[in-house]
Amino acid sequence: MDDTTINNDIRLREGSSIAQRLIVASCAAAVALCFTPGLFTHDTLEIIISVVALLVGAGFVVGIMVAPAVVWIITPNEILIGRQSPFGKLRTRIVVRDDITALQVPGSKRVKARFQLVFTLASGERLTSPPISDVTHVRDTVARIAAQFDVPNVEDPANPLDASNPEMHLGDPLEPFPARDIRIVSLIAVALCAVPYAYKLWRGLSPSHVDIMLLPVGALAAFAVHRYANLVTGAFWIIRESDIRVERLWGDGSLRADHIAGPDVKTITVERRGRSEDEHCIVVIRLHSGRRFRSPRIGSRLEARAVGTEIFRRLGIAAESNKI
Repeated sequence: MDDTTINNDIRLREGSSIAQRLIVASCAAAVALCFTPGLFTHDTLEIIISVVALLVGAGFVVGIMVAPAVVWIITPNEILIGRQSPFGKLRTRIVVRDDITALQVPGSKRVKARFQLVFTLASGERLTSPPISDVTHVRDTVARIAAQFDVPNVEDPANPLDASNPEMHLGDPLEPFPARDIRIVSLIAVALCAVPYAYKLWRGLSPSHVDIMLLPVGALAAFAVHRYANLVTGAFWIIRESDIRVERLWGDGSLRADHIAGPDVKTITVERRGRSEDEHCIVVIRLHSGRRFRSPRIGSRLEARAVGTEIFRRLGIAAESNKI
């Protein structure tokens, strides 16, 4: 769900549509049903596993279908909170301006650039809003809400993706793995592959072809860890006016930097890379040369769209290249 501004109102939404719920619930039900054949066996363990799988699947489906959708409408004088379950009635609540005594904007522990509004009421109650999906204008949104509710001493959120920053940062600065850790992992890989061979020798048995084949596999695994471990550290994007600096590490730990300029961009899109559109969406930039750059994970599709839109603006990309 997204947040929008209509006149002086700010709308924050959270919750999946019925269609999205049905798709996810159907997948969960299909996985659970795969265990039903175990119910018709005479093996007690298989029957127990099947029953547990079906119960977990049923609980997962019920949890998905009954999760409520929440919308906040923040006006200059009050907050209207609506909460509705898929099969229940809409429940509303109004929080007037005079009841609000404090405002905080904590970041998410799971997703770095995700922020929610936490209002403290005169009664001591704390209300937490749905996430702000326009992660590139969090400071402006918070300042506006603090001003209209006359809430003092609201701390600016530390937002690496805020459009007010001269440089927007996606991901974390890169550091190579310590050489000691790489050596330890390499030795573990060799040891694991050598254990079957050593065990057979210790018992006075003849090693099989598989045991012998594992020895060079362990050596190759150790070499791969030593040579390429730093390649999995990801990327760090520095988004500036007119260009993006993409930092990555070579296998030896040295820094590699690529630059993306507006005229080089063929298309810019938002894609899902992972299990969920709520937390695993990224920005993908394709160049005219054919190269493709995938950003570090951002968050929901709407949060990724906000970042992609700001990248589009900063690079001055041609309108026809915008596929967000």
